[in-house]
Amino acid sequence: MSKLQEIETKIKQLPNHEIHQLAQWLNNYLDDLWDQQMQTDLAQGKLDQIIAKAEFDIMTNKVKSINEILYNS
Repeated sequence: MSKLQEIETKIKQLPNHEIHQLAQWLNNYLDDLWDQQMQTDLAQGKLDQIIAKAEFDIMTNKVKSINEILYNS
């Protein structure tokens, strides 16, 4: 049995409130991993072109307001 299968088996034995606590912890953990990856990508310059394009679009007024996007107004 793999470690993942063992963990899944153990999770199924937890009471519901602990499963919800675990899910919240896992969501927070994944958010932190995402933040770390974004910081790494930013430090390595992987986002430079995207940032430059966004800044150019803002300077040349080629952006839409959030209301226009959400509500077609």
